[in-house]
This record gives sequence, C-alpha cells and structure tokens, in this order.
Amino acid sequence: MTIDPLPPDLQRTHGCGELRPAHANSRAVVMGWVARRRDFGSLNFIDLRDRTGLLQVVFNAEKFPKVHLKAQELRSECVVAVEGEIVHRDPETFNPALATGEVEMVANQLYILNDSRTPPFPIEDNVPTSEEVRLRYRYLDLRRPRMQANLRLRHRVTLEIRQFLSAQGFLEMETPFLTRSTPEGARDYLVPSRVQPGSFYALPQSPQLFKQLLMMGGLEKYFQIVRCFRDEDLRADRQPEFTQVDIEMSFVHPENVMELTETLMERAFGAAGVRIERPFPRLTYEEAIRQYGTDKPDLRLPPLHSAGQLFSAEDRQSLGINPEAPLVAFRVPGCGNLSRKERDGLREFAEERGVKLFDDLGRLESKLPAPVKALREQAGAAPEDLLLLVAGPAGSESGSPSDSNPAPRGNPPFQPLELAVYSAAGALRLHAGQKYAQNHGMLRPEDYRFLWVTDFPMFEYDEQEKRFTATHHPFTSPHEESLGKLESDPSAVKAKSYDLVLNGQEIGGGSIRTHRPDVQRRVFRVLGFSEQQAHARFGFFLNALEYGTPPHGGIALGLDRIIMLLAKENSIREVIPFPKTARAIDLMCEAPSPVSPAQLDELGLEQKKDLS
Repeated sequence: MTIDPLPPDLQRTHGCGELRPAHANSRAVVMGWVARRRDFGSLNFIDLRDRTGLLQVVFNAEKFPKVHLKAQELRSECVVAVEGEIVHRDPETFNPALATGEVEMVANQLYILNDSRTPPFPIEDNVPTSEEVRLRYRYLDLRRPRMQANLRLRHRVTLEIRQFLSAQGFLEMETPFLTRSTPEGARDYLVPSRVQPGSFYALPQSPQLFKQLLMMGGLEKYFQIVRCFRDEDLRADRQPEFTQVDIEMSFVHPENVMELTETLMERAFGAAGVRIERPFPRLTYEEAIRQYGTDKPDLRLPPLHSAGQLFSAEDRQSLGINPEAPLVAFRVPGCGNLSRKERDGLREFAEERGVKLFDDLGRLESKLPAPVKALREQAGAAPEDLLLLVAGPAGSESGSPSDSNPAPRGNPPFQPLELAVYSAAGALRLHAGQKYAQNHGMLRPEDYRFLWVTDFPMFEYDEQEKRFTATHHPFTSPHEESLGKLESDPSAVKAKSYDLVLNGQEIGGGSIRTHRPDVQRRVFRVLGFSEQQAHARFGFFLNALEYGTPPHGGIALGLDRIIMLLAKENSIREVIPFPKTARAIDLMCEAPSPVSPAQLDELGLEQKKDLS
C-alpha cells in the first residue's frame, strides 16, 4: 500500500455525518477512517467515519478506474481523504439508520493517508468487548460512536457550566497541584521532592483550603473545573483522579449556594437536552435516614415507613423480633408475584445485614390482621405490590452495620441498633428496586430526581481511633445554636452542610465554612488536635483566618458522575477519556510502573525489598 501525503491545497469541506440531500450535486472533500469496505466488482463501497458520523462512498470502475483500483487496497481503520460528488441514493437503498442515509459520495480522488493494523476488536458499538481490552487500546475505543457521543456531551455540559458561572461574575482560578499533605479523610498521593530531600508534596484531594484563601484574598466569587486525587479503594463511580466543579462565594448563606447550584444544574442539564424541575426537594440528614435508610436516597423508589407503632409488644414477641428495634416497611411496586426463590434471595440479603425480613405479609396478616392491614394502608401498597417488613433480630445487641452495609456518614442522632435497621432496610429497598422494580417502569435513567440533604451531624465517632472525626471536613461551620455543645456534646452539633443527590448518587457536597479563628480552633480540639498539631498541619490557614476572613461557603460538584448520569452509563469510566481500572491501573500506559534505582537515589528514596 502506497501512503500519500496530504496535499497542501486539499481542505476538508464537510464532516462525514454532516451531508444531507441539500448537498446533492455538489463537490465535497471528506476525511476519516474506513469503517467498512464492501466489494461488488465494478463498484466498491466504504463507510467513512469521522467524529460527526458515517458517509457511504462509492468507487466506480467505469467512471474512475484508477481510483477504483486504489480503493481495492483499503481495509478497516485506514485513514483516507476522498473527493467527489454528493448524489442522491436510489430510494430502495436509503439507510434510515444513518443521518446521511439518503446520500452518498461518488469518489473521483482518493488519498490513502495511513494504513492500519487489524484492530483487536471491532470499532462498532454493538460488538461486546471486555473492558480490559477496551482500556488497553483506549485510543481505538475512543473511535466508537458511543464514546464519541459521551465525550461530546461532556464538552457541551462543561462549556455551559463555564459560561454560566462566568456570566454570574465568578472568576476561574487555578490552584496548586503540588501542595502539603493534610491527612484527614482519604489517603493522599505523595510526590517526593528532589530539592528538599526527605520532604513530600501531596496531590490535592480538593482545592478546599486554597478556595477559602481566595475568599480571604477578596476574590468573592471563584470557580474551577479541577482535577483532584484520592488514593482510595475504587468503585464504578470513583477514580484515583477525577474532575469536580469547584465553587466558592463570600457573604452567603446556604440558600444562596443551593439556589445558584440549582440554576447551574438546570443550565447544565439543558445543554444535554434534559429539562429538570426546580426547586429541588430538601430533607435533613435525619429525615433522609428515617425515610430512605441512606443519606443519598434514590427518590424514584417509594420511601420507608416506620411501622413500630402498629405492632404491640405482644405482636413483636409472637414474631420473635427485638422489642427495642425499629420496625421498617416499604413497598416494591408491581413485584407482588415474586417467586419463592426470589423471596429467599431477599431474605438472605437481609440476613447478611443483620436484620430479619418478613416477605409474605399475606401469611402474617392471618396471624396479625389489624397491624398488617394498617401497614398496607400506611405504605399505600396495592395488591400487585410487594410489601416488606424489616426488623432487628431478637437478642441483637450490637446492631452494628455490617461491612457490606456501611452506615451513612454522621451517625448521630441514631443509636447503633436503630441505625443498623434503617441502613439495612435502605439497602434492601434499593437492592429489590434495582433487581425487580425496573421491569415495572421504576428507576428509568431519564427520570432525574434531585434532592438536597442538609444539616448533617458535624462529627462522627471513630471506634477504631477512639475520637471524633469530621463528617464532611474540619472547615465546615457548625450551626450557631450548636456552638455551645462543641466541647460538651459533639455528637449533637449540626453542620451548615448540604449534599446534592441525584438518583441515589451524591453528585455534590458543600457547606458554609468556619470563618472565625476561635471556632476553627475549637473544632480542631474536638477532632483531637493539640494546638501544636493544628499549627503543624494548618498553621498557614489558621494565620490567614486572623486577618478579616469574610463569611463564605461553596460546593464541589462531581462532573464525572453528572456526565455518567446524563449519558445513562453505569460507570464514570465510560465518560472519562483515559480512566484507570478498578485497581487504579492504566492498562494503556502500563502505569504505575517501577522506576530506576538512579531515579530513587536522586530523590533520596530506598525501596523495600519485600513489598508483599
């Protein structure tokens, strides 16, 4: 195959997917990749692909024999430039699946710009390919229409966010990537310093302190679409490096931040062609746990219902359940005819989480007709619905949530057993909904349900470290009415914090920050920091608070998760150009990788021989 140079006077006139019947009888130049070639003797056809779509190109041996002969060399993923006339297709050959399906190009010039090896997988969307192979050859995977559509969506939404915030008077600022480690929360990625041997930078988990310093510097309105880094265990909605929309404002209340965020979401989702309803509903942290068993509820499923008041002590004794534990019920719409095997699976799911599940309320109703009837009415359960009752098991004392069902952040004001039952019921509600209710019109990905969860507990107690930790971060402001309880009853202190939740995903978290140095020092003391430790970690920040810090607050929105939900994908890896695997590995670049002894020596580092 002879590779042609791109002629200096040849200019692309159209994208492959842009041509329509209105372009018929005109000359065009298109460039892209050969998606498919079909040989019919004197006629050869290729589907030519670029990021705008596909165009059928015809090579006619009778009209242009040399071009037809050259086209015989083409194979999938060759890069070509083609010049020719756009003509109407015969009506019987229209392709309604293509935007360009009513026209085709008759080629009179062909330039083969590059050859291609046979790809390890077909580029078409409808051919299943393992994620490992896709990530190893990500540059090929990015050619797939699905990935191209996802990344175009990401661009449109990001651009709309940037334009909206700029129009609202926000200044886009960059904050450092090389900063100091402040080990609170997730693990930092550390970067050794060559010029300061034995010292390390940390990659930022968020620009939290810097955006607050910008408020102290009088910038008043800041935003940044920023990369952040966390060395934590990964899931479908996590990556070691991720992108967030970071916003901070001076002289604001929570209402101001939430109102701005709602308008921003309206504009961002509008850029994707999605209309959302405002204002967003709100629940306090406590209300969210009692109604949904989680601090990031999916509102597309019916809520939980407290059933404890419907069953007497004698009723509980007859059922063999803990008289002290709450009773929680919920309905799964349209799933009343689950098989015995399916119901057994739900009971096993509940048992793994330390609770007891009653899944056959018909049988229970024959034994306790009055409370079960009242429960059906309270839950609004129709005959075709599945109604489930969750209870703490008899004799349960610890009530601690299992590892498979971690407690929501900010345990107070719930007792361990109470939180365990609500958390397990919430997990079971979501599990049953995802497994069965989708077949009954529930959990439609295009049904976007936003929710604000507010007034989180300021602190949660870490049993392993035997100290309080910050539910969000230590720079969140407590409510003024809670200040008197900071030292005497930290578990009762509520924070001026707010999370934005969408369809069971936390897509944003924010708060009003502590702007008073005396309050910030008190918070550090509650967290177990001595004066010396606080200054060692945050001395520069505590000093800055002393110089007239304005009241301020903001929010960080997870851009990857937002795009994932808009694209109706199940993993943020599908909306990030070059993601890592679930084990934080870049299969394409083969990173992380060992470094040479010379590099380690230059940094003053020595690697342990036994790294198992």
